[in-house]
Amino acid sequence: MGQDLVAAVPRSLDSKGLPVFLGLRTVIYPAPDLSEAKRFATRMLRVEPYFDQPFYVGYDVAGYEFALDPNADPQIGATTYWGVADVDVAVAELLEHGATIDRNVDEVGDGIRVATLHMPAIGVLGVIENPHFRARTVDSPGPGR
Repeated sequence: MGQDLVAAVPRSLDSKGLPVFLGLRTVIYPAPDLSEAKRFATRMLRVEPYFDQPFYVGYDVAGYEFALDPNADPQIGATTYWGVADVDVAVAELLEHGATIDRNVDEVGDGIRVATLHMPAIGVLGVIENPHFRARTVDSPGPGR
């Protein structure tokens, strides 16, 4: 019966006919001491960051991003970003369901657009539109973004 209920619920599609939510993409961890967090993450992940700046450090882990942000709020904790085909459509849909804006849609570089929203009874949820992301498997190495 549970599967029948899931099958009966229409999937949200964007203007291109793609599902609004495409899967997990990025988790950003607060890192007030960025140098120490980077040392720890590099040892733990056994890979050097692909992006390393004083404002953000990103690692490619099996095509997904493990990131450190010295300006993120440690009280909120990690923020998970879900991939979306169109960030504006995703934000509008989440607002229709009772979410409120935490951070408006913003282009963060290279055509990548993000937003974060407060979800009732859940917390902060991020959405990311990344035209460079390509899902990969362990058998197909290479950058996922």
